[in-house]
Amino acid sequence: MKISENVPIAELTTMRLGGVARYVVEIERPEDIAAAYTFARERNLPTWIMGEGANTIGRDEGFSGVIILNRLKGIFVEQDGRLINVENLDDGDFGEEITLMGMGGENWDDFVEFAARKGYTGIEAMSMIPGTVGAAPVQNIGAYGQDLAGVIESVEAYDTELGEIVTLEPSEMRMGYRTTRFNTGEDAGRFLIISVKVKLKRGELKPPFYNSLQRYIDEHKVTDFSPLSIRKMVCEIRDQKLPNPKKVASAGSFFKNVRVEPEKVAEIKAQNIPVWENADGSGKINTGWLIEACGLKGKRMHGFLVSDKAALVLINEDAKHYADLEAARREIIEAVKKKFGFTIEQEPVELYHETNNIKNNYAENE
Repeated sequence: MKISENVPIAELTTMRLGGVARYVVEIERPEDIAAAYTFARERNLPTWIMGEGANTIGRDEGFSGVIILNRLKGIFVEQDGRLINVENLDDGDFGEEITLMGMGGENWDDFVEFAARKGYTGIEAMSMIPGTVGAAPVQNIGAYGQDLAGVIESVEAYDTELGEIVTLEPSEMRMGYRTTRFNTGEDAGRFLIISVKVKLKRGELKPPFYNSLQRYIDEHKVTDFSPLSIRKMVCEIRDQKLPNPKKVASAGSFFKNVRVEPEKVAEIKAQNIPVWENADGSGKINTGWLIEACGLKGKRMHGFLVSDKAALVLINEDAKHYADLEAARREIIEAVKKKFGFTIEQEPVELYHETNNIKNNYAENE
């Protein structure tokens, strides 16, 4: 366990904003977790969990508590009830189904790449989502028609209320669109995710494909929909549209897509607004399309750039203060509200110290 003092939050988050964190504790082994919380409790300090910082927004006032960085590494295959590190596996056949486990601090895209390379479907469309495996179930991440809820088998986590390691099944996670038990309600911040298990099958993603993926397929006349092929296409699409947060200051997709109730889908389609229909009859509107339709794509405001490649992305060009982000965000939200009547919501979480709710600060995200 590594402990650092007075660390700039801007150095820990990909949006490059935020004052100083009083302490930062890096955990590299599961046994470090209890020690990290004991360290915070002995000093009566709040805690905040973070992965790679791609879905966390810092504020100017900093954080007078303990940021816990999840650095637990490793990808494992479950075979005959045993977990085997993939580094120790040959290229043999694992069967029609595979259970993969990723440690909470493992890079999510490395996890996806292994599964796709072995021919297992279920997460390949989520390639290149920035962040860690431990962040994935917090938001129930998803992309191009896949989401984690469809394949997750269990989560092993440290329960800060019980002070022990627990295993949670999907039915206990309350997974919805970008909301779960881990980030919403009274249990937000209660669990530090140690590892995530997913169950995948051999096969390929089936149509209908998400709009931008279908366009790529049509343009390039792709007929191979294997996991590795889908991954390749998704990576190329994301490379063209989304900046690498390790190189460009951004938080990836800054706004959530708009959810549409089943009874409203036809009405919105009649307004010539593109709607992706979900299996349950509900719909989803690409918020980037709404922002672009407001004429904001490529616009600079308050030190930020609405990406000229994907309007859903907000790039920090030279802003230094949270107030700059607040002003840019408000301008975008008001424009969409005025033109379409939708109130769009920010996706990244904000790191703050609220004294009446210090145990519930949670930001283990991308």
